[in-house]
Amino acid sequence: METIARENVQQAIDETFAAQRIQAKYNRLSSVKERKILLEKLQNWIKNNHSDIQRAIHADFKKPYAEIDLSEIFVVTSEIKHALKNLDHWVKPKKVPTPIPMLGTKSYVQYEPKGTSLIIAPWNYPFNLALGPLVSAIAAGCTAIIKPSEMTPHTSALLRRLVEETFDKSQVAVFEGEVEVAQVLLSKPFDHIFFTGSPAVGKIIMKAAAEHLSSITLELGGKSPAVIDNKADIKDAAEKIVWGKFVNCGQTCIAPDYILVHQAIKDEFLKELVQQIKKMYDPSKKGIEKSKDYARIVNSKHLKRMKNLLADAELKGAVKYFGGHVEEEENFFEPTVLTGLTEEMEVMQEEIFGPILPVISFADLEEAINYINLKPKPLALYVFSKDSENINKVFKETSSGGAVANDCVLHFLQNELPFGGVNNSGIGKAHGHFGFLAFSNEKSVLKQRVGLTASKPLYPPYGFAGKKIIDSLLKWF
Repeated sequence: METIARENVQQAIDETFAAQRIQAKYNRLSSVKERKILLEKLQNWIKNNHSDIQRAIHADFKKPYAEIDLSEIFVVTSEIKHALKNLDHWVKPKKVPTPIPMLGTKSYVQYEPKGTSLIIAPWNYPFNLALGPLVSAIAAGCTAIIKPSEMTPHTSALLRRLVEETFDKSQVAVFEGEVEVAQVLLSKPFDHIFFTGSPAVGKIIMKAAAEHLSSITLELGGKSPAVIDNKADIKDAAEKIVWGKFVNCGQTCIAPDYILVHQAIKDEFLKELVQQIKKMYDPSKKGIEKSKDYARIVNSKHLKRMKNLLADAELKGAVKYFGGHVEEEENFFEPTVLTGLTEEMEVMQEEIFGPILPVISFADLEEAINYINLKPKPLALYVFSKDSENINKVFKETSSGGAVANDCVLHFLQNELPFGGVNNSGIGKAHGHFGFLAFSNEKSVLKQRVGLTASKPLYPPYGFAGKKIIDSLLKWF
């Protein structure tokens, strides 16, 4: 039965991919109006099925409805609105200046769809991170196959329903399933692959893409630090970090992974951190496990991973400053703050991707910068300070996919900014115009006049005049 099922999946993928390759040729000639119609259909489906989206995501890991609206639905609808508003401008050929040696020519950049695209979405924001790239693919004129995560089955089923009710499969399709489905999809010669997930899996995607020389966008992760200097507003920093870290139960690629706080304010900051955790998730003092505003770990496998990280840290000397309570039947893991960290601990070696927050002190800003630079480049970096020189120093002397001063996570919502990592934390950029470019080929076009041109005197045989012109080019241009 398994073999039959696998053969059916293979056949379905073969047929859909073949249909999309044909459609991709027609899409090269698609108008802005046609692309906008597709985006509007997506927008209308989301609007008309708002409650169904909430229920599906909540069923997968008890994500609060307000959090779903903000971090899943709003992100997608704002991306659609941004594309609808700006698409006419994005697709217009962009004229470029003509240098003197090229006099007589006209040049411009023409944006054409890359063609067929594959979007492999993660489980932590299963709606947002599947449909955000789809908006960019449609805006650019690409076809798309979406492979949602098997770890969020309710949302994956909803995504399939959305696509089947909104698009023809030759334009957009969804294939659910586990790693075998992804392997079949990755064997196809897609023109572009957009993957969101871990650096480890990103390397696998990159190898598969190399087989067909497919272009890729890799949205990965890493250990994103938050630096708090001795000139920061402690309460403000603690409040923002608690929200950025523990929203979605810490299962956010750009969540602060660990804190570097100046030793002069460490104790005060830790106390404020606990106060803010209680204020947000236990205002009634009945226990955070009773909170309807706190999500759960996605499944028992990842809950076990969190428990192991905490146990390893404590075994090697870490101090549990706050939290650590676990309820396995609910996949509940309390917001947890650790101190007394060392580099031998697993929690300091790998991306946490959960509600454990290590806090480390530093004596001067140079020490904090050096600590960050010893690790792979993170997806995000946060600095909390009232001193603009300190903020700029950290930004200039470190490398990260994105950087935010005096807040967390918010840059993901800024459609005018490119979103993505650098090296270990990602390749390529997304969102808004940058997402459109990711799925587009920026074709260079040069138009020459007929007859005498500035370049003809440079044709062989190279006589005295030709050599003089070449000498002038070398000297003056």
